[in-house]
Amino acid sequence: MTRSLATLTDLVPAVRQAVDVRTGWPDTAELVADQLRAHLPGPEILTPEQRLGQADRITSHLLHVEPDGAFSILGLVWRPGQTTRIHDHLTWCVVGVLSGIEHEELFDAALNPTGTRDNSSGEVSGFAPPGDIHRIRNIGDETALSLHIYGTDITRVGSSARRYYD
Repeated sequence: MTRSLATLTDLVPAVRQAVDVRTGWPDTAELVADQLRAHLPGPEILTPEQRLGQADRITSHLLHVEPDGAFSILGLVWRPGQTTRIHDHLTWCVVGVLSGIEHEELFDAALNPTGTRDNSSGEVSGFAPPGDIHRIRNIGDETALSLHIYGTDITRVGSSARRYYD
């Protein structure tokens, strides 16, 4: 299933090719991140209405699910101040920031802070469990938009989060 704009035309086959290498999750995340860097769309991947988001929660828009369930692509909309709970993931994940800034707090298995990073427009990062415990929030004054690619059929599992810690 694809609910996409023309800007996904090059990205989806590139991600498919990376996933088809059939390597371990950390390497897959890196291969997919390389493809997202090469094919990172602009904010117009979401319609003007979708880019508005919602005042009470981070909004996600399903853009593509690979027919065999190998990956899903979502567009997320983060209004200023919106944050996730501390969580980890079911599978590898790659994130590309389309606009704004996403502040990420990293934690070890005992939930001790291990670092922070600010991901700005145009930046791409990938990660895989274990060691992927984090919290993300929009620290900017404008709405942030990001593209998330998960190594699963998000419509089947319902969420990319494996556990919430707070």
